[in-house]
Amino acid sequence: MRIRTVSVLLMAAVAVVAQDGSKQVIKMLKEIGKDASPQAIERVAPYLKDPDVEVRREAVTALVRLGGLASLDKLVEATRDADEEIQIRASDGLVNFYLPGYVEFGLTASLKRAGTGLKGKFSDTNDQVIPPYVQVREDVVLALGALARGGISEQSRANAARGVGILRGKAAVADLAEAVKSKKTVVIYECLVAFQKIGDPEAADSFAFLLRDLDEKVQIAAIEATGQLRNKNAVPRLREVLGDSKKVKVQRAALVSLAKLPDEANRPVYEKYLLDRDDGLRAAAAEGFARLKNPEDAVRLVKLFDEEKKMSPRLSLAFAAVMLGKREVTEFSPLQYLVNTLNSYSWRGIAHPFLIELCREQDIREALYPVMHERTKEEKIWLADVLARTYAADARPALEKLSQDGESEVAQAGARAIRTLGLQQ
Repeated sequence: MRIRTVSVLLMAAVAVVAQDGSKQVIKMLKEIGKDASPQAIERVAPYLKDPDVEVRREAVTALVRLGGLASLDKLVEATRDADEEIQIRASDGLVNFYLPGYVEFGLTASLKRAGTGLKGKFSDTNDQVIPPYVQVREDVVLALGALARGGISEQSRANAARGVGILRGKAAVADLAEAVKSKKTVVIYECLVAFQKIGDPEAADSFAFLLRDLDEKVQIAAIEATGQLRNKNAVPRLREVLGDSKKVKVQRAALVSLAKLPDEANRPVYEKYLLDRDDGLRAAAAEGFARLKNPEDAVRLVKLFDEEKKMSPRLSLAFAAVMLGKREVTEFSPLQYLVNTLNSYSWRGIAHPFLIELCREQDIREALYPVMHERTKEEKIWLADVLARTYAADARPALEKLSQDGESEVAQAGARAIRTLGLQQ
């Protein structure tokens, strides 16, 4: 009996010593995380394999704090850890390298441990994405893709999928196509948003089965991604969804997607909703007419633009009017209206993509060039991005002039735009 008691006491003593040792290691790692020396990463790296999960968590936290190119290999390694928190912190650390500051508003920022459970909250905004000129290492994308497909928990999988989207990780599309088959709503949703950000049309068929999903949030995301990726195969199903659904948000999403898939066979659908009482449906129908590019529609759409009072459909009607031939830049012209809206924090998110699409037409770009110097600060900043995303060589002189603007923010936007423009020149 005494031998057994002594054995138990010895084991307890060893556990206490081990625990004290871990506490000292964690304290040391916290200090190393503040170190800016080149050797700091290598000092932390061995602790990624420590048997104590608390030590490993602190090690990956230190790596994220240290950042830099040297941290990427170690963070990729950490994504393969079997601990949920480590997977999440490693994922956010990889994204943070390419999108500095991400860990301050990503899932990591909200992580809280309650007993053995881990809870976090995804930010409401899911529009973060790296600039087109930022090149991401393929092994980083594949590590996040593997997590999205097979992470230890629902949270870590969804978080990794969000990371793939932010990094425009085309190399992980196959992983997302597997992950989207999950029965977990948050994982499915994050995969669908990631598909939209990546923009690979070949991925569209992999989630077509979700167009009638019973979860409204997932269904809408699937519908939006279908239009964004221009999946013409889904047009019949989109028409069915539009006609069958009683939910106005679903109807709007379906009609917007149909508007991105221009086909004269869709004309009766656009016609049906062009004068609808719902602002969103009127706006979507106007976009559909815009992309049909039939000059015979111009007079009516311009008249509707002049008469419309609501902001959303008026922006869509302005887009349609310009697309159908109204290219002048005058005080009350549709093109001027779209550019002016870039000053509005609430509405520039609609005007900006419309202008990108419009400015792929050379004569529209040429209508804007002569008056670029007359624009407000916000207009110049956003137009710089618009022109860059046309990837048109004739935009370079205007962007070079913006890069020399007296306003530092405008000059920086011009310089960034030149880098984006150079990707395909």
